[in-house]
This record gives sequence, structure tokens and C-alpha cells, in this order.
Amino acid sequence: MEQSETMQAEGKLEGQKGPRALALVEPGKDEIEVERVNRKLPAGITSKMLYADVLRIAWPSLVELTLTQLTSMVDLMMVGGLGPWAITAVGLSVQPRFLSMLMFVAMNVGATAMVARYRGAGKPRQANEILRQALFLSLILSIIAGALGYVYAERLIAFMGAADPETLAGGTIYLRIQMLTLPIFALTATITAALRGVGHTRVAMVYNIVANVVNVTFNYLLIHGHLGFPRLEVAGASLATSIGQVAAFIMALAVVLRGDHYLHLKLRDGFRPQWQHLYNIFNIGVPSMFEQAAMRAGAIIYVRTVASLGTLAYATHQVGMNIQALSFMTGQAFAVSATSLVGQSLGKKRPDMAQSYSNHTRRLGLIISLILGVVFWFFGGQIVGLYTDEPQIISRGARILKLVALVQPAQSSQFILAGALRGAGDTRATAVITFLTVLFVRPSLALLAINKLGWGLDGAWIALVADQLLRSGLILLRYRSGRWKKIRIE
Repeated sequence: MEQSETMQAEGKLEGQKGPRALALVEPGKDEIEVERVNRKLPAGITSKMLYADVLRIAWPSLVELTLTQLTSMVDLMMVGGLGPWAITAVGLSVQPRFLSMLMFVAMNVGATAMVARYRGAGKPRQANEILRQALFLSLILSIIAGALGYVYAERLIAFMGAADPETLAGGTIYLRIQMLTLPIFALTATITAALRGVGHTRVAMVYNIVANVVNVTFNYLLIHGHLGFPRLEVAGASLATSIGQVAAFIMALAVVLRGDHYLHLKLRDGFRPQWQHLYNIFNIGVPSMFEQAAMRAGAIIYVRTVASLGTLAYATHQVGMNIQALSFMTGQAFAVSATSLVGQSLGKKRPDMAQSYSNHTRRLGLIISLILGVVFWFFGGQIVGLYTDEPQIISRGARILKLVALVQPAQSSQFILAGALRGAGDTRATAVITFLTVLFVRPSLALLAINKLGWGLDGAWIALVADQLLRSGLILLRYRSGRWKKIRIE
């Protein structure tokens, strides 16, 4: 079967078209010719085709990720009604929770890259084998992490810098509830990662939107105790999140069990280890795990440094981080496109198409990042005011959002190009870059700015911006080296 026919057959199988540009061209016969067109549009391809493929994958992810982050923002706004201590309690649980997710999230990077490669190569059986292996890994790793996180929750929150008994108790109960449903979240994340690998992002958008609606609904019912439900405060916010995660898992599992998509989970095939697939997942995922570990370690040092400024300063910081995370969603959504399309292009042995896709993805991300920068610069105070009516938090938060505005273009480029590198399986480079910047540059500059220069919270955010700019530059250099095009995955 010719590749264009393969793409058409796969499109019918999963109810959507494959990458249009890839379906219209045949692989180049001459490596010299491929290299010649490497920085141009391939023959027969227009920018319109490339943008259409990028947006087809990116827009559902953008909606999904943005709504998920908006839900997180609403969570914090609702919790904020309990007082600054509640915002701090939830904020201090964020890094331990991310740390517990480290292993299975890293393995999902390998799963996405492998599924994309097999989709591009027209090998649905192998893509579905990767899904089964990834689910097995996620279940085992998340059960271990969830158990450890539950047992050591109080110590973790205390280590993060809880300054008073109320904050410590609130953070502990919030984290323990999250640990109980960590395996459910892990399995959902793995299914989502595999669906993104084949470019099928709309279904993930749907079940995550439903989960967010469930989450917000139970926030309303459980945080302050409305409509006869008990007032559970911080515990209610965590329980609402967990209920939403269960809803998402049920829908995600139904999608891959139905059999009317490219990915079809057949339980009768079992989950016996397939060592070559596991090797490939680990080969890509382990560097990503070290990258995530470096990020979490650096973030923990950074958070502890900021927490030393006191509850009010940390509450301001957490609001700023929560708002900045909304701007991550654009870069992450387009990174999903870059990962999927680069992986599929390399699976078809089309490095020229991989480069064209990533370049066009980056341009779209840049446009949106500039719009976000303008919003954060001019309306920062109004946005922070949605979380709290504390004047000091609002004024400090508005200054922080001006820094967030300045870093938007570089941040978007960083996410998208890192996604392209991961789609190619080039995870070692991003791991080294993250290790250097997040683990050393950001915490060191924050300690210097706060403890030596006396810049307070502003100094902590200047350190964060410096980290983002340096990381963006290093990832751009790695991408431009072109080494990612030569990585082979069997």
C-alpha cells in the first residue's frame, strides 16, 4: 500500500484524516535532495496544508489544557475564600504531587513518541502494543508512588515550608486525597498520551472537559458546603479533583476499549511484558524522567526559598504561578502538535516534513504568546484580583505578571521545540538543558536575589525569568543542530 493510501485508511479507521501534507507526498529518493529542501517547504506542500495539520491537532489540546488550567485557577479562587493559609496549603502540595507523578509521566513521553512513529510507519499493531505496555508501567509505578506519597504526606508538606499548623494540616489532607487516586490519574494520562501520539486529540479534549465540569461542581458543593453537602474546605477541593479524575478515566477507558479508533485496547491480549517495546519506552522515557526529576528538585528548592518570605508572599507567588501556568497551555498544546507530527514524519522517513511542521507550529505559538503577553502586562491587577481582595497580594501580583508577559515568546518557543525534540526521541538533550537551568540557575539566582540582594518576591521571579530565557536559547540551539533528525527507533 502506498503511503498516501495508508494515511487515508488510517484516517477512516479513527474517524479523522491523518496529516494532510504527509498524505500528499512520497518519501524523497535522494538524501542530498532531502537535505537541500530541509529548510524550505517540500515539493507540492503549501504553508496552508502545514498550518491545517498543526491546528487540527493543537486546537483540541489547547481547549483541553486551557480549560484544565482554568479549572485549577477556579479551584484556587474558591479555596482563596478560606484565607491566604488555604492558598498556601494547596500551593505547597503541588511539587510533592508532581514528584509522585515523575516516573509515569516520563514513560508517557516514550509512549507518545513510539506511538507517533508507528502511526507514521503504518503499523497499528505495534502502536497498540505500546499502549498496553505503557498502561502496565503506569499502573505499577503510580501504585508505588501513591502509597509512598500518602504515608509521607505530612513530612513532605512540612519539608516544603509550611509555616503554621493550619497550613500543614490543610496541605497534608489535600495531598493524601490526591495520592489515593493517583493510579486513576496515571492511567488516564497514559491513554491521553497515546491518543496524542496518533494526533487524535479531540476525544481527550471531550473527556477532560467533562472531568473539569465535575471538578468545579463538586468544588462548589464541598469546599463551603452548599446544597446540604458537608463543608470540607481544603479537603473538599482535593476530593472534587479526585472525583473529576475518576470521571475522566471511565470515559478515556471506554474510548480505547470501543475499537472504533486507531488505538484499540483488547484486554484479552493481556499485558505480558514485551521487552523490545519496554526498552524503547525506557530509552526515550528515562532521560525525560531525569529531566522531570531535575525540574522537581529545582522547583522544590525554589519553592522553599520563596516560602521563607512568609505566608502572604507565598500566597502571592502561588497566585502568580497559577496564572503563569495558564500561559503554559498554549505552548504545551502546540507542543502536542509538534510531537505528533514530527514523530509521524520521521516514521515516514521525512525529516524535511518534520522540520517544516515544527517551524510552522512555532510561528503559530508565537502569535498567541504575544497576545497573552499584552493581556498580562495591562490587566495583571484585575486578573490577580479574581483570587483575593488582599491589596498587597494584588499589587505584588500585578508586578509579577509584567515579568510573565515579557517571557511569553521565549517560553512558547521553548515548549514547542522541546515537543519537536521529544517527538524525534531526542530526550537526552532536553534533560541535560533542564538539569542545568532548573536545578542550578533558577534556585541559585533566587537564593542570591532573596538572601543577598534583598529583592524579595520580585527577585524570585527575576530568577524564574532568567531560567526560562536561558533554557529557551539552549533548546533552540539543539533544535537548529539538526541531530534530532538522525535518531533511529526500531
